[in-house]
Amino acid sequence: MPSARLLVLIGCLAAAVLAFLPPSGSGDHLNYAAYGRMVTLGLNPYTHGAVDLPGDPIADAVEEPWREESSVYGPVATALQAVASWIGGDSLRLTIFVLALLNSAAFIVTGLLIDRFTRDDPARRLRAALLWTANPLLLYHLVAGLHVDTLAIACMVAALLARSRPVGAGALLGLGVAIKVNAGLVALGPAWELRRRPLRLAVMAACALAVVVMGYAIVGPEAITTVTRTSKSISHASFWKLVQGWFQAVVGTGSAYRGEIQIGSLLVLVLVAWSLLRWASRSGQASSLIPGGQVGGLTSAGEASGLTSAGRESSLNPVGQMSGLTPAGLTSHVADRVGKGTSRVGSRWARLGTAQGGLEAPVVAAGLVVAYVFATPYILPWYDGLALGMLALVTASAVDGFVVAHLVVLSLAYLPARVEGQPADLEWLRSVLRPQLAWVLLALTVALVVWAWRAAKRERTPPASAGRPL
Repeated sequence: MPSARLLVLIGCLAAAVLAFLPPSGSGDHLNYAAYGRMVTLGLNPYTHGAVDLPGDPIADAVEEPWREESSVYGPVATALQAVASWIGGDSLRLTIFVLALLNSAAFIVTGLLIDRFTRDDPARRLRAALLWTANPLLLYHLVAGLHVDTLAIACMVAALLARSRPVGAGALLGLGVAIKVNAGLVALGPAWELRRRPLRLAVMAACALAVVVMGYAIVGPEAITTVTRTSKSISHASFWKLVQGWFQAVVGTGSAYRGEIQIGSLLVLVLVAWSLLRWASRSGQASSLIPGGQVGGLTSAGEASGLTSAGRESSLNPVGQMSGLTPAGLTSHVADRVGKGTSRVGSRWARLGTAQGGLEAPVVAAGLVVAYVFATPYILPWYDGLALGMLALVTASAVDGFVVAHLVVLSLAYLPARVEGQPADLEWLRSVLRPQLAWVLLALTVALVVWAWRAAKRERTPPASAGRPL
């Protein structure tokens, strides 16, 4: 394998080059340009579609079936689109180029943040580069596809790494949510970690909420209406499309059964998230901090090298270079050190607000986001980018393989992810292959839950005498 540094360099260069090439994969970038154009012309993109700007050189480029659709993105995303439109003027190419530069920069910054976080462990650094920066499917979907998800992921990764500073982390979380609402699942990670530190949690939540409220107050309540409307959508490759077909075959075709599917998807999300977090709490993933890397800017493995033997009674080696700690051993050490007041490391661990069972913010965020992409009725390949960004911050496990397989299947289902201009001889990709791949996604979801539960059962629950959770 090449070095992690070389992979990061190659990935960043590829992202930079793609910014100068025409977008591919989908036509979403044309929608972005049109929404920004509406803002510069005084129209509300949350109440109007491209069809409302007949003859406009930007709006006319939007493809079917999206010409009548209003924006479903947050106010920060719309503001960036407006900036690109203001710079691009009547030029569609220049507007798209500005959007591409912003998107590529966000992808590169995310990769560099993850690389810095993992820099002291070569194996973890290499894995992180493969999951994010040098991942060809992410480069294709997020960078070449120019999807706004890249901007939200950058904010969320930065927020998790800056969570030792509640104000900054809260502002970053708010920005991520104000770009794309589903990124808000990541915020539950720091919320869980700080649940026993109410003051810090309140500060972080207040900053995040202030950014979101301010953004939506500027654009108006119509922006919220579009989000609630699209939340009932079902993508063609989702296994919920199969469920919808079963409902219609058994009960009747008079309804799309979207409400029932929403409830079902929420139940599946809870099941998958509970299965993953249950497994994480019983394994070394519960304390999945990267050795030698900073955890929210608080501590590193080098500083924590003085952990007691009780904290080393379980050996993790997910990537060949890591000695793990059981939650019981870790909490025992922290309790001892904090009690004596002699260790700066112990107090720093305490300030992290480690959750019961040792679950920390990146682990909780990764578990929830992975559950979301496996359970949501509306799923597209680039949605998996958020899950891979979160996984790059935690230790390696079989979950990596499940998410990568999920991304591969979705990539096959949406190759390409556009309707207009599709060659007739490729119609079978949409009409034949895509519905069959929904069965594969269903099988992957079932396999993930079964694996998580079986893996959790194989882990021994630490004895109560080993120490109390913080």
